[in-house]
Amino acid sequence: MIASMMVIYQGIRHLADGQLGVAFRHADWVWEVERALYLPSEAAIQQWALSWGATARLANLYYVGVHFPGTIAAMVWLWIWHRSDYVRMRTEMAVLTGAALFVHVIFPLAPPRLVGSFGMVDTMILTGPSAYPDNSTDGVANQFAAMPSLHVGWALLVAIVVIRVGTSRWRWLALIHPALTVSVVVITANHYWLDGIVAGLLLVGAIRLVSLRTRYAGGLRGQPLPSFSRVLL
Repeated sequence: MIASMMVIYQGIRHLADGQLGVAFRHADWVWEVERALYLPSEAAIQQWALSWGATARLANLYYVGVHFPGTIAAMVWLWIWHRSDYVRMRTEMAVLTGAALFVHVIFPLAPPRLVGSFGMVDTMILTGPSAYPDNSTDGVANQFAAMPSLHVGWALLVAIVVIRVGTSRWRWLALIHPALTVSVVVITANHYWLDGIVAGLLLVGAIRLVSLRTRYAGGLRGQPLPSFSRVLL
């Protein structure tokens, strides 16, 4: 499924080609909105984090090495032990990713690492490893599709699934994954805070939509809707 998504993504990403100027204007707008909302400066957070030794390389390794393997591991676990929950997660991920791709096309956004005026360092160039080619227009990933962050969206979904399906009290430790992911995407200057916030909102919508679809498919139209927390968990 993830491979299929990447094929579709690779095709759709080109719809945003030729909009570099728009992507940088959107970056300025997002930066100004975040400051108006009194969100912490990503540049200040990065500067503080990079003062701690190997933080840059560790953040890069997490960004490059955990996103896909972590998601695949969760799906394999569900496929083997919780097949019905696997189907639910697969559908939620598809809806989330589809919504994210739509936003990527209508709202191209340059990441902070590509906007020199923000004063942020591209940690992947600084220490490696990098998830992107030297030419920002090459490769599978669309580097001007920062909004929303699928790294954050998928990490949140993995944590929700583990908490929803797991029975051990240790399942709540899964929340460490999205927390680290949010930190990493900011430290590496790949995303803004709003990228993660929008991803979270889209995920809530995806989970809600899948829940409603399941209810209708099961002939539960006349029953009251479950609470917000029960839809998620």
